[in-house]
Amino acid sequence: MMRRLLSWGLCGGALALTVVVAGADELPTRKPGLWEMKIVKVGSQLPEMTMQHCTDATTDKDMANSVSPLAKQICTKQDVQKTATGYVTDSVCTVAGVSMTSHSEITGDFNSAYTVMTKAHLDKGPDQLRDTTTKIEAKWLGDCKPDQKPGDVVMPGGFKINVKDAEKLKNLIPKPKAN
Repeated sequence: MMRRLLSWGLCGGALALTVVVAGADELPTRKPGLWEMKIVKVGSQLPEMTMQHCTDATTDKDMANSVSPLAKQICTKQDVQKTATGYVTDSVCTVAGVSMTSHSEITGDFNSAYTVMTKAHLDKGPDQLRDTTTKIEAKWLGDCKPDQKPGDVVMPGGFKINVKDAEKLKNLIPKPKAN
């Protein structure tokens, strides 16, 4: 279960930051440096967690290009629209046979801090996880640490993965169980 939550968190977070849809608006790239991303529970059973992401001028665009093929495989809808206060994204994605419909509102500034509020619905699974509201609070901390390179995401407990390594991200997504 924790692996499934982690994979949804990674996919959802990555998609919320990097969705690029032909004919729609694009999310701006973030200021280069170290970003703290705190996932806050808002009426859901999902665990709170804080991670750090080191980025540079090309990492967000590179991430969009590496996540985009995966998103095209698992998502039937990915819309991004600019609003007066930020951006709105709507998506429908399926991972391990579970369909997730989500609506996100992104406000703030991609130079110092932004917030992503996401309401999601899963078509299967435990009742307490089927409808969730999640808030991601992101803030720029400054330069990346000396041992970090652009694309590094440091998860709770010190687990580090580089988002440019799409093969590792793909391996975190649970496979559908055979019937």
